[in-house]
Amino acid sequence: MNVSIEVKEKDNVSYVTLAGEIDAYTAPKVRDELMEAAKGDDVKLIIDLSGVNYMDSTGLGVFVGLFKQLRSNNGDMKLTGMTERLQRLFDITGLADVMDINTEVEGGV
Repeated sequence: MNVSIEVKEKDNVSYVTLAGEIDAYTAPKVRDELMEAAKGDDVKLIIDLSGVNYMDSTGLGVFVGLFKQLRSNNGDMKLTGMTERLQRLFDITGLADVMDINTEVEGGV
């Protein structure tokens, strides 16, 4: 399966919508797109994961790397629209304790 990535900007915030599966096959594409959106200082990302139906540890690694990149440049990200399954994945790994996660989808663009 593939993954689709859409990035829109509004008021100095990048809104990213992901859909599909984030696994070993699609993670490099997701990583490249997200890292491009995260370039620069004080970048703010809101990432909608409501369309993601599967994520493995490779996908989690993408978000850990993105989180570190943003934090090192005074940036920030919020993950939104998580399904119960994805939320559980972030909870089990402890990432939900350090990342800003909201199960609701945030509009804006």
